[in-house]
Amino acid sequence: MSLIAAEHICVRFGAEEVLHDISLSVEPGEIVTILGPNGSGKSTLLRALLGIVPAAEGRITRAQGLRIGYVPQKLTIDRTMPITVRRFLSLPARVSDAQAEEALARVGMAGQGGEQTTTLSGGQLQRVLLARALLGQPQLLMLDEPTSGLDQPGEAAFYRLIEEVRVETGAAVLMISHDLHVVMAASDRVICLNGHICCEGTPRVVSNAPEYRALFGLGTQGALALYQHEHDHSHEAGPHHHHGHDHAYGHDHA
Repeated sequence: MSLIAAEHICVRFGAEEVLHDISLSVEPGEIVTILGPNGSGKSTLLRALLGIVPAAEGRITRAQGLRIGYVPQKLTIDRTMPITVRRFLSLPARVSDAQAEEALARVGMAGQGGEQTTTLSGGQLQRVLLARALLGQPQLLMLDEPTSGLDQPGEAAFYRLIEEVRVETGAAVLMISHDLHVVMAASDRVICLNGHICCEGTPRVVSNAPEYRALFGLGTQGALALYQHEHDHSHEAGPHHHHGHDHAYGHDHA
């Protein structure tokens, strides 16, 4: 049983169709990345799956009692407001000291509950956001561009952490990104989005797909190869080509 599935969903803002005929599912324990250029509808898709944005057509089904942990793209607390990491972890739902410490330890920040959130680096802040998402023991983690603003080593470290969390907790991961280098190889499956699904498959299959090349060019091959040795490509599925949509690649949805 899929944790979450979308069947032929369309999302419209007024007269504009931002997402067209999207079908996807996330299975227990897998890491799926939705990749697409800015304006391709990635955040909108995540918010539709979360139930924040309504689908005009199609349907979304979730496994009964599905626990979702959400890591937003941007921190919604005021960076100037003095609040400790420990207090932040109890927003909006209180957690015990033991639970908070366990979550911090899991993301590599043991003993740092007394730190002020205002003094944390971008990478530390992302780890705290991830710790907060893990407190609900999610079966599915949903991350919206979790490494935007981090440098490449910070980005790589964060994706390694996500893989560790998946192994330790068994949680599936659905994340969105617009950057290619590290993210693709951290995934079991990549879905390339530009208003509709252009192609999907393993990272290696998608990076060679003509639809992907049309959107992103050829510049990521070397960086992608660096990370591929850690992953087993023996179970590759070919890209699912979605014929019948004559959408140009130039659509730019806000």
